[in-house]
Amino acid sequence: MLDVRRLRLLRELAHRGTIAAVADALTYTPSAVSQQLTALEREAGVPLLERTGRSVTLTPAALRLVDHTETILAVLEQATAELASARTELTGTLRVGAFPTAVHTILSPALVTLSRDHPHLELLVTELDPAAAPAALRAETLDIALLQEYDYVPLAPEPGLDTEPLFEETVHLATLSSDTRAATPIPRPSPPNSKSLAVHADSQWIAATPGTLCHEMTVRACLAAGFTPRIRHHADDFGTVLALVAAGQGVSLVPELGALTVPGGVHLTPLPTRRRTHLAYRSGTGDHPIVRAARDALHIAATAPRPGAPGGVL
Repeated sequence: MLDVRRLRLLRELAHRGTIAAVADALTYTPSAVSQQLTALEREAGVPLLERTGRSVTLTPAALRLVDHTETILAVLEQATAELASARTELTGTLRVGAFPTAVHTILSPALVTLSRDHPHLELLVTELDPAAAPAALRAETLDIALLQEYDYVPLAPEPGLDTEPLFEETVHLATLSSDTRAATPIPRPSPPNSKSLAVHADSQWIAATPGTLCHEMTVRACLAAGFTPRIRHHADDFGTVLALVAAGQGVSLVPELGALTVPGGVHLTPLPTRRRTHLAYRSGTGDHPIVRAARDALHIAATAPRPGAPGGVL
């Protein structure tokens, strides 16, 4: 019989690439991970890892086993959810991961609702970039998280996770009001169009930290407009980004949630580019009472009136 805990380590190795990364994510030592994977090979009766020096790769048999592991873990999660449904009161811990602008505008009111309706539920929030959320969900350090995608950076399928749409935002070009090159707004339902950015091919740009989704979106949007942005400043907080724009330090792309409060002198031009936020959770957990309560509260918060957003709602 194959050990489920060892199968989970193999699955993590398939996603993270190195034994050291698996050990760090799951609070094991690298030697413990190696020992468990060696034991799994004995259970399986076939080689699962090819070792070259300090690096390892998964064999074809291991990759097939990882596919089965995703199914096994989802079924176990579903069984746990069904057992939890028999309880009359929600107790336990809900671990939520969200990006900064959503923590302020979407997650906070959802937490108020959850605390009011389920007072014995312990709520734990982690602020993180959406790119890091899938790994945290699979490692079970989060139960539900907010993922993002942009028109230029679509959301890739994540094995072992289920997702659902939460809300959609317009992305704006932030410039100084005195900048005569500010683009003319392009109304929906026009398809994504790069002409509104092309006039800023020679401008200095402000973008998020390299490796984040927002940074990748800025680079790809500008490349689609025919130029590589000259990024002068890096900032992940959109309040900081807008302050830098107001100080004449460059132009930037800012989604709706990041532009609810705009400094004087900053002009926002709506673009046809969209940012879409999705809820994500481990396959099989969607109907767990705790995860279901979180899903409901987040959907309610996402559709509530939002001061500063066009039309009052997102």
